[in-house]
Amino acid sequence: MRLTAYTDYALRTLLYLADRRDRLVTIAEIAEYHGIPKNHLTKVVHQLGQAGVLRTVRGRQGGIALGAAPEDIRIGTVVRGTEEVCMAPCFSAHAPACPEAGRCGLQGVLGRATRAWMAELDGVTLAEVMGKENVRVRAGDAATAKTGDSPRAGTVPSDADALCEIAQQPLASAGRGD
Repeated sequence: MRLTAYTDYALRTLLYLADRRDRLVTIAEIAEYHGIPKNHLTKVVHQLGQAGVLRTVRGRQGGIALGAAPEDIRIGTVVRGTEEVCMAPCFSAHAPACPEAGRCGLQGVLGRATRAWMAELDGVTLAEVMGKENVRVRAGDAATAKTGDSPRAGTVPSDADALCEIAQQPLASAGRGD
């Protein structure tokens, strides 16, 4: 599953604010730092503020800050607030009736996968993902993390391409009986 740019911007904003809890930060500052269009980021910040995840202060000396401690902000909650967590069109209440309804097993499989994915995100707080050194591989995941002889053995690879490669691995062995 791929997160939308909107959710990416929301998570980047939260990470940026988590590292700067000693002061108010402007939308322009975050937009410039991450190379995000300011008008898009404004919409994200507005939604996060309405949800209470951010605190906004108006005025000349205003800005934004986290609305809760990083330990109290669950990544799953943020994703649910910014995404339609739906792996297949037939999951949506707005989707037309599927001609395969009643005989297709994908909805059950994808439903379980979605629940597992969200359970994983619900189990992680902003505090846990604030820095690369804080993101630890859970027991049982070490074999798939490909940490090698890294000085940070036991951490998730920071290279996004490596993470995508890891996520793609089961597809490569599909149908081979592995």
